[in-house]
Amino acid sequence: MNGYTGKILMVDLTRQKITTIPTSKYEQWMGGHGMGSAIFFDLVKDKTIDGFDPANVVTIMTSPFSGTLVPGASARTEVQGIGVQSYPVGWFTRSNFGGRFSPMLKFAGWDGVVIQGKAAEPVWIDIRNETVTIRACKSLSLWGMDTQKCQKTIWGYMAGESGYGDWMQPAGDTGGQTTQRPAVLAIGPAGEHLSRMACLIHDASSAAGQGGFGAVWGSKNLKAISVIGTGHVKIHDPKALIETRLWQKKNYAFDLENLKHIEGAWQFQSPPSTSHERGKAEKKQGKRPKGCVGCHSGCRSISEDGIGNEVTCIGALFYLDAKTNDIHRKACELINLYGLNAAEMIYGLVYIRLLQQNEDLETAKIPPCPLDFSDYGSERFIEQFVKMAAYGNDGNGNPSEFGKDVSTGFVRAAKKWGRMEKDLKSGVLHFPYWGLPIHKEPRAQVYWGYGTLLGDRDINEHEFDWIKWDVFRAKQKNINPESSAKELVKIFTDIMVPFEGDMLMMDFSEKNIYSDHMAKLVSWHRYYTRFWKQSMLFCDIRWPDIVNLHRPDKIGSTGIAEPRYLKAVTGKDFSFLDGIHLGRRIWNLDHAIWTLQGRHRDMVHFCDNVYEKKDPLSNADVPNCHLPGFENGEWGYHGYSKRKLDREKFDEFKTRFYTIQGWNTDTGYPTRKTLESVGLKYVADELQQKAKLG
Repeated sequence: MNGYTGKILMVDLTRQKITTIPTSKYEQWMGGHGMGSAIFFDLVKDKTIDGFDPANVVTIMTSPFSGTLVPGASARTEVQGIGVQSYPVGWFTRSNFGGRFSPMLKFAGWDGVVIQGKAAEPVWIDIRNETVTIRACKSLSLWGMDTQKCQKTIWGYMAGESGYGDWMQPAGDTGGQTTQRPAVLAIGPAGEHLSRMACLIHDASSAAGQGGFGAVWGSKNLKAISVIGTGHVKIHDPKALIETRLWQKKNYAFDLENLKHIEGAWQFQSPPSTSHERGKAEKKQGKRPKGCVGCHSGCRSISEDGIGNEVTCIGALFYLDAKTNDIHRKACELINLYGLNAAEMIYGLVYIRLLQQNEDLETAKIPPCPLDFSDYGSERFIEQFVKMAAYGNDGNGNPSEFGKDVSTGFVRAAKKWGRMEKDLKSGVLHFPYWGLPIHKEPRAQVYWGYGTLLGDRDINEHEFDWIKWDVFRAKQKNINPESSAKELVKIFTDIMVPFEGDMLMMDFSEKNIYSDHMAKLVSWHRYYTRFWKQSMLFCDIRWPDIVNLHRPDKIGSTGIAEPRYLKAVTGKDFSFLDGIHLGRRIWNLDHAIWTLQGRHRDMVHFCDNVYEKKDPLSNADVPNCHLPGFENGEWGYHGYSKRKLDREKFDEFKTRFYTIQGWNTDTGYPTRKTLESVGLKYVADELQQKAKLG
């Protein structure tokens, strides 16, 4: 099986047993998310269990592209299982991170790792090629360490006295040699103390942030997985792989001498950049970009003093009110050291601060808050806040009911304090769906809000997000955007097989956002990302390449490049449309799991604030979200952030969406006809046994 190693590692922590699963058993899913969902469905017999239940299975999957030269797809890893972050149900969910873990896993001879059970004491998993050992944390005192110290300790344990660049033989006499250090995925104190905001951290800042998987690992007494390999990935046609990468570079990549991109654009064509710069002072630190293994560009910043290294995207937006840039950088590093989700920490801090400013922290049901807001902006304040969320205490090592509540997540805390409904309605608690913090404006970028609500987590998929920034910066400079709305919409919708050619899929005007056209856009987005992004594991920051400003026709390589890479690596003739069809199958499998967990149409709704638009966070400095709209008979860019969604029309939209999926429109349950049409008869059988079949 070219592109695969042929086996998946299964670790039973309860029985301390190591076994393998033949990758061929799940090869039909191609890799990543598809394989993870299928394995989870087979192994977890009761899908209604809580994420903290030892029977919860966590999958950590690669793709055929991992460890190869496929740009933007060489280094990402997909994590799945029942999460503990969302509310009121901890949905079966996913997370994703970059760096070098998945290539190293492939070099060690594994296509993925499956974690079952719960260890009797804190352990870590030591993978050296085919040699896998479950080791107690106590010998290295790993339990209690922050994520960086844990990784460095494991590196030292593996490498001994050797320095960076020295050769070592990690698997003994039977293995090869390498100059690399193990790729380590670890939890911090937040995961150990079961904070529902806890995430998994690899290297300095590659985080599987959503889902609360750090806490899931903590509940299993699993501190870290370390992997080092000296093997390789077998490629079907190495010459074709290199030629395809060179073809794409020549015809579609950025040109440093003639840059066309808009600052902050997240696409294949984007040049190396340290996105979300953290102030001019950081430039004095010799900042430079860094990429994941095999990356054709780079988006992570490295500075001379090492503080906050590799922090990017939303992680770099934490504690923007810090008194100095250095305090801000240290704050960004703290959430990685303790292993906490950046988005929840950002909006959780906003929530607590708004309660304090409104004098609501003194109400009867809220326990005493240990934070001193007169010191807000200082390093001491933010360190206490981070530790409070991680340890569930006052942040100084003392018991605190307030800190304990916060560590369960801010929506659950608000529920306990008797404030959830009121604060969601007013917008003080900016968590509009499934107990998760807002990311993009769901009233304007409705595909983002709909995709999140109809799924399991904030989608964090940026295929269309750069459009608003292009228009925003053009308006700031009083120039035209790089592409006209009509031109851009045509390029996008032409690639959206099997719905191609329907330009109204990209019409974000008020009259269209509840239509069949928008339902098709959301459907295509679910299918495309479930396969090409989360199963083939193309990077969400540097992929896709749909609108390419370096081309005279502005048409990118997406739709052409993906099948070429897949053929070169695996030898399979698999078209872009085949990937969309498989993405639909994966989407149906995931939805079936949520249905077994209790998902019903009536649960799928935004909080009241989205329909009423009472937003205490809005101010004149927030840029209006300009998107394509077909208004008054012509295409243009229009600002849609000021509107609110219509409750009844959104309910009608759900019916349209369920109809396109082939699901029951009264319940949202999958139907046997649809499931069998995508090869999921066994899934339909289980749903029927549980009386969940539409």
